[in-house]
Amino acid sequence: MEHYAMATFVLVHGAWSGAHDFRRVRDLLQRAGHRVFTPSLTGIGERAHLASPQVGLTTHVTDVVNCIRYEDLHDIVLLGFSYGGCVITGALDHIADRVRHLVYLDAFLPADGQAAGVPGGATHPRITALGDSWLVPPPLREFEDPEVGAWVTARRTPQPIGTFTEPVRLTRPPEEYPFTRTYIKAIGEPRPEPPGPFWTAADRVAKSPDWRYHEITSNHQIPSNRPEELAALLLELA
Repeated sequence: MEHYAMATFVLVHGAWSGAHDFRRVRDLLQRAGHRVFTPSLTGIGERAHLASPQVGLTTHVTDVVNCIRYEDLHDIVLLGFSYGGCVITGALDHIADRVRHLVYLDAFLPADGQAAGVPGGATHPRITALGDSWLVPPPLREFEDPEVGAWVTARRTPQPIGTFTEPVRLTRPPEEYPFTRTYIKAIGEPRPEPPGPFWTAADRVAKSPDWRYHEITSNHQIPSNRPEELAALLLELA
């Protein structure tokens, strides 16, 4: 892979997952000579043992903010995948001055006061049992490679419901910061009607002069399905 000047990437995974979501992308970027940080969010993935009803979006925002601050990272490419879009948006009030480029990977792009929302709605049939109503189980996902899918699926964990219901707080929208912005949309599946939050976000930014817009012909699981294509695109952005 062609080498570029060293960049610093912070890649934030999606719901029901962990840092392992980006292991193949991380390896490719590191082999190209870059620094890559993939913080795992509290209560899911390798940190599933820390799940509790008190874990909310603020917890996950703090996970990412503390990673950036404690590692003293500056001039970073900050990426949020799927639910991770809510996390990186919430982090902007705290670390925007350390961001060089902001990337939403088939992700939520919330405004102030918006939340990701509970998949399936408040009456989700699998979160009504006494004692575990604060955990949202991972929905089934499809992967292009069954072997990769089996590996990832075995590591998907329930997620505290507060992370989906707590609204994002930000004082300025991403467009008002001096860093550059990119939205990457998965287009490997038919567009639903009405469009979901990722298509709604893509529609908003695709023709905006404030954004770069790219498409990848894959389903939502881009980091697992197309790590080489994603890594190459990130290297171009960096």
